[in-house]
Amino acid sequence: MTIQEVNQLIVPEREALLNHPLYNKIKTIPDLCAFMEGHVYAVWDFMSLLKALQQKLTCTTVPWFASAYPQTRYLINEIVLAEESDLAYDGSRLSHFEMYLDAMHTAKANTSDIEALINNLQQGTAITEAIAQTSLADGVKDFLNFTFQTIAGGKEHEIAAAFTFGREDLIPDMFTEILKGFQQNFPETDLTKLVYYFERHIELDGDEHGPMAMQMITELCGDNKQKWDEVVVVSKQALVKRYNLWNAIEQVIDNK
Repeated sequence: MTIQEVNQLIVPEREALLNHPLYNKIKTIPDLCAFMEGHVYAVWDFMSLLKALQQKLTCTTVPWFASAYPQTRYLINEIVLAEESDLAYDGSRLSHFEMYLDAMHTAKANTSDIEALINNLQQGTAITEAIAQTSLADGVKDFLNFTFQTIAGGKEHEIAAAFTFGREDLIPDMFTEILKGFQQNFPETDLTKLVYYFERHIELDGDEHGPMAMQMITELCGDNKQKWDEVVVVSKQALVKRYNLWNAIEQVIDNK
């Protein structure tokens, strides 16, 4: 199997996500805040997928040994550098998650739920228990549980599939859809930091990280048909979980 064949097999799920009605419902500042308050979990758990790949495909232990994937370890270290310490709007160095929280604060979105979840985890609560203890919608909980179950499964190519086809490959098109109309719809609110965050992702993921992530899948799967089949299954699941996350956010907006 090839990357092109995987892309063909996940077209229905990907197209459904890119045409989700949520995008057209973000018309007011409360709508935007509701979107950010749900989407922030995808911004946050992305880093756990990335760190799981870093642990498995590079060397993060002492003594150091060269990993078996030279091209892939370059990709992972390159993405970690950008995602964990990128250049923020004001010239400082922040992770993309911190940049997103900063943009949420500027837009006056509520960050207490995501901060409470992280605080609970930092106190030592297991991830599944911490997610269960939240009052998040089922679509958000399922999205997070899928991410951490994929990580716990320990298969590099499956984690890479969730990372690549559920995230990196999707981000440029998805964020372009979200950006449409932001500036004219919300002239009374300073969304500069949020727009900067989106545009930064479009630049990095479309031009650099997306193609490199595709190479990673090819390197990890090689000629192993079972691995390719599992990549398709996980990629489809990841897209469906993201669709259901969008459903949960849409419901919050509709209920307003």
